[in-house]
Parts: sequence; structure tokens; C-alpha cells
Amino acid sequence: MSASLFEPFQSERNDRGMTNTAKSLGSTENADTVPDQSGPYVQSLARGLSVIRAFDGDHPQMTLSDIARSTGLTRATSRRFLLTLVELGYVKTDGRMFALTPRVLELGFSYLSALSLPEIAQPHLEQLAASTHESTSASVLDGTSIVYVARVPARRIMSVRISIGTRFPAYATSMGRVLLASFSPEKLEEHLDGIDFEGLTSHTITSREALVRELAHVRERGWAIVDQELEEGLRSIAVPILHSSGTVIAAINVSTTASSHTVESIHDNLLPPLQLAAERISKDLTASRPFSQPKTSGIPN
Repeated sequence: MSASLFEPFQSERNDRGMTNTAKSLGSTENADTVPDQSGPYVQSLARGLSVIRAFDGDHPQMTLSDIARSTGLTRATSRRFLLTLVELGYVKTDGRMFALTPRVLELGFSYLSALSLPEIAQPHLEQLAASTHESTSASVLDGTSIVYVARVPARRIMSVRISIGTRFPAYATSMGRVLLASFSPEKLEEHLDGIDFEGLTSHTITSREALVRELAHVRERGWAIVDQELEEGLRSIAVPILHSSGTVIAAINVSTTASSHTVESIHDNLLPPLQLAAERISKDLTASRPFSQPKTSGIPN
């Protein structure tokens, strides 16, 4: 940042390179109501964060007076925080107007990068369950089975209780087929060699050839519907979760009963919100790890 940008403030630098006006905080300025400061509460940190939060979509650029008015701080205090943020690279200025820089994203990235797939998916699954009034889940592949890593049950729809860690054979589930459809031909052939096909219901696909044909359809349309193949009376639809590289890293689904939705109704009414949820989860996962694929146990590479 050039020195000319600081000239309107007439500030001198100390021997550490920071402006003298940014060295200390006044104790008499008015600010927003804050928690009890008799404990470990650090008022200066809270005030600095309030300056950052003053910027938003409606106020991407602000003057010193604008920021003081928005935060409830005096101009002198606002100026000290702004100069400090400029020196740290979180704010830029032309001498009059101030704006955040992309570096401020670092403050949120540490949190996002620490989140796992289940933590990122869970709030989106909750929204999906609320909008569809049906159970939603996320899973990854582990061997020939899917493993549930997140779930929001709307009601009991299966004879067995599903929880985090529940496993089902991938070939008979909508999420499993979405994951299997992402395999290369060679990898799929290797995977199919390890499957012991079993007729879980009268509707279950039990032949290698029929499953390969179904997976081709799933690959072409980008989603999978399973109609009472895992359990009588249970229907589900699933879509993939993608990394920015286009790699399928997980799957999410909506499950319902045959008495609640026809296959056509599932496609028309449940698929659109399911796809929207998958898109949002994929974006959040990419934002949390923009340069590498999330590493989650059981996710196919």
C-alpha cells in the first residue's frame, strides 16, 4: 500500500512500521452494546471485527464517517482500526473510500477447511428434509457397501433403523448406484467381481448385466431412482456430490414410501430440490478445499 493513501490521516509510523494512531484504543468512545467486560472479553477485538462486519453487499465501499456511523465508534477509533486493517492487508483505501480485500476470506477459510463432509452436508440435508417432508441422507462408498455419513429422518420408513454408520449393499440403493455410475469401466468391472448379488425383494436387480445397463442410464441422466429394491414399499432418488474437478465424492438422496409418491412424482417433485441441495453441498465442499479433493474414508478416488 503506497504512503500516499495514508496522507489524509497525517499519521506517523513508529519503529515497528505501524501507525502511531493504531497503537492504542481510547476508553471513552461509544460502541454497540457488548458483553460483560469484567472477564476475558477483549473490547478492542470486538470493535475491530465490527469494522469488518460494517461492509456488506449494500455497502462494499464506505467512508470513515460511514463506518463510524455504522459501528457506533468515534471517527478517531474507526480510523485506527481501519489503518490497522489496511496495514494487515484486509482493507484497501484510496484515501477517502475504504473496501475489504479478498484477503478477508482467510478469516472464514480456516473454519471451512476444518469441516468434514458430514458437517458441510448436514444443514443442507436439514433444509431438504424440511422442504420435501421426507428423509434425506448422505453416503460414501466403502467396498461394496454404502455407509451413511449424515442423515435427517423425517419419519420411520424402513423396518430397520438407519443411523450414521449404517451400511447397505451399494447395488441395491440409489446412492450406491450414483457412486458406482462414476466408476471407469475397468474399475466397475473390478468392483462387480466382489458383489454377491442377492434378491432383497422381488424387485431387486440380481444380475451383473442388468446392473451394468442400469448404471449406464444413471450415468447418462445424472440421478438414480430405486423402486422397492432394498425394501418393499421403499422408494428413493439420489444424485452425486461433486468436487470442482468433477469427481464424484459422495451421494445424497431423498427416501419415501411407495404409498406417498409414485416414481413419476419422485422425479417431478423430489428431484429438483435434491439437485439444488447437491449443488450447494458441492459448492461448499469446493470452497472449503479449493485446491484438493476432500479426503473422507470410503470415498472413491
